[in-house]
Amino acid sequence: MDLADNIKVIREKQGLLQKEVALHIGVDKSTYSKIEKGSRDVTVAELQKLSKLFNLSTDEILNYDENILPKEVVIEDKTTAEQIQLIQQLEEEDKQTIFKIIDKMLTNKKFKDFFNKNIATL
Repeated sequence: MDLADNIKVIREKQGLLQKEVALHIGVDKSTYSKIEKGSRDVTVAELQKLSKLFNLSTDEILNYDENILPKEVVIEDKTTAEQIQLIQQLEEEDKQTIFKIIDKMLTNKKFKDFFNKNIATL
Protein backbone atom coordinates (compact mmCIF):
# COMPACT_ATOMS: atom_id res chain seq x y z
CA MET A 1 0.00 0.00 0.00
CA ASP A 2 1.10 3.57 -0.58
CA LEU A 3 0.55 6.65 1.59
CA ALA A 4 -2.75 7.55 -0.08
CA ASP A 5 -4.12 4.06 0.58
CA ASN A 6 -2.85 4.15 4.16
CA ILE A 7 -4.59 7.44 4.86
CA LYS A 8 -7.87 6.19 3.39
CA VAL A 9 -7.79 2.89 5.31
CA ILE A 10 -6.94 4.63 8.60
CA ARG A 11 -9.69 7.22 8.09
CA GLU A 12 -12.27 4.52 7.36
CA LYS A 13 -11.14 2.36 10.32
CA GLN A 14 -11.56 5.36 12.61
CA GLY A 15 -15.03 6.07 11.25
CA LEU A 16 -14.19 9.54 9.98
CA LEU A 17 -15.70 11.20 6.93
CA GLN A 18 -13.51 12.77 4.25
CA LYS A 19 -14.97 16.19 5.04
CA GLU A 20 -14.07 15.81 8.74
CA VAL A 21 -10.45 14.98 7.93
CA ALA A 22 -10.29 17.74 5.31
CA LEU A 23 -11.51 20.30 7.86
CA HIS A 24 -8.96 19.11 10.42
CA ILE A 25 -5.99 19.42 8.07
CA GLY A 26 -7.19 22.69 6.53
CA VAL A 27 -8.06 21.70 2.96
CA ASP A 28 -11.35 21.48 1.12
CA LYS A 29 -13.05 18.11 0.59
CA SER A 30 -12.10 17.85 -3.09
CA THR A 31 -8.42 18.46 -2.29
CA TYR A 32 -8.56 15.83 0.44
CA SER A 33 -10.23 13.41 -1.96
CA LYS A 34 -7.27 13.89 -4.32
CA ILE A 35 -4.89 13.04 -1.46
CA GLU A 36 -6.68 9.73 -0.88
CA LYS A 37 -6.68 8.97 -4.61
CA GLY A 38 -2.96 9.69 -4.80
CA SER A 39 -3.34 12.47 -7.34
CA ARG A 40 -2.11 15.09 -4.85
CA ASP A 41 0.80 14.69 -2.45
CA VAL A 42 0.22 15.33 1.22
CA THR A 43 2.40 18.09 2.69
CA VAL A 44 4.52 17.56 5.79
CA ALA A 45 2.25 19.93 7.74
CA GLU A 46 -0.83 17.99 6.60
CA LEU A 47 0.80 14.70 7.54
CA GLN A 48 1.55 16.09 11.01
CA LYS A 49 -2.10 17.14 11.40
CA LEU A 50 -3.23 13.68 10.23
CA SER A 51 -0.90 12.17 12.80
CA LYS A 52 -2.61 14.08 15.62
CA LEU A 53 -6.09 13.34 14.28
CA PHE A 54 -5.44 9.62 13.85
CA ASN A 55 -3.45 9.38 17.09
CA LEU A 56 -0.62 7.72 15.16
CA SER A 57 2.96 8.79 14.53
CA THR A 58 3.81 9.96 11.02
CA ASP A 59 5.93 6.81 10.70
CA GLU A 60 2.93 4.65 11.61
CA ILE A 61 0.89 6.38 8.88
CA LEU A 62 3.67 6.04 6.28
CA ASN A 63 4.28 2.37 7.08
CA TYR A 64 0.73 1.46 8.09
CA ASP A 65 -0.03 -2.23 8.42
CA GLU A 66 -3.64 -2.91 9.33
CA ASN A 67 -2.68 -6.36 10.60
CA ILE A 68 -0.66 -4.88 13.47
CA LEU A 69 -2.72 -4.46 16.62
CA PRO A 70 -3.20 -0.84 17.71
CA LYS A 71 -1.19 0.33 20.67
CA GLU A 72 -2.76 1.36 23.93
CA VAL A 73 -4.29 4.83 23.88
CA VAL A 74 -3.41 6.99 26.88
CA ILE A 75 -5.61 10.07 27.18
CA GLU A 76 -3.89 11.50 30.25
CA ASP A 77 -0.90 13.08 28.47
CA LYS A 78 -2.96 14.65 25.67
CA THR A 79 -4.09 18.27 25.36
CA THR A 80 -7.70 19.00 26.25
CA ALA A 81 -8.58 19.30 22.56
CA GLU A 82 -6.99 15.91 21.81
CA GLN A 83 -8.80 14.35 24.80
CA ILE A 84 -12.15 15.63 23.55
CA GLN A 85 -11.34 14.41 20.04
CA LEU A 86 -10.57 10.93 21.35
CA ILE A 87 -13.79 10.87 23.39
CA GLN A 88 -15.73 11.91 20.28
CA GLN A 89 -14.43 8.79 18.49
CA LEU A 90 -16.18 6.54 21.03
CA GLU A 91 -19.53 4.91 20.51
CA GLU A 92 -22.48 6.95 21.80
CA GLU A 93 -23.13 4.68 24.80
CA ASP A 94 -19.49 4.90 25.90
CA LYS A 95 -19.52 8.69 25.52
CA GLN A 96 -22.62 8.91 27.71
CA THR A 97 -20.95 6.75 30.38
CA ILE A 98 -17.92 9.07 30.44
CA PHE A 99 -20.14 12.15 30.71
CA LYS A 100 -22.10 10.57 33.60
CA ILE A 101 -18.84 9.86 35.44
CA ILE A 102 -17.66 13.45 34.90
CA ASP A 103 -21.04 14.81 36.05
CA LYS A 104 -20.82 12.70 39.23
CA MET A 105 -17.29 13.90 39.96
CA LEU A 106 -18.26 17.55 39.44
CA THR A 107 -21.29 17.16 41.72
CA ASN A 108 -19.11 15.52 44.40
CA LYS A 109 -16.60 18.38 44.13
CA LYS A 110 -19.34 21.01 44.52
CA PHE A 111 -20.71 19.25 47.61
CA LYS A 112 -17.21 18.92 49.07
CA ASP A 113 -16.44 22.60 48.40
CA PHE A 114 -19.80 23.65 49.86
CA PHE A 115 -19.27 21.46 52.94
CA ASN A 116 -15.73 22.76 53.53
CA LYS A 117 -16.82 26.38 53.09
CA ASN A 118 -19.75 26.03 55.51
CA ILE A 119 -17.92 23.93 58.11
CA ALA A 120 -15.09 26.47 58.13
CA THR A 121 -17.56 29.21 59.16
CA LEU A 122 -18.82 27.30 62.24
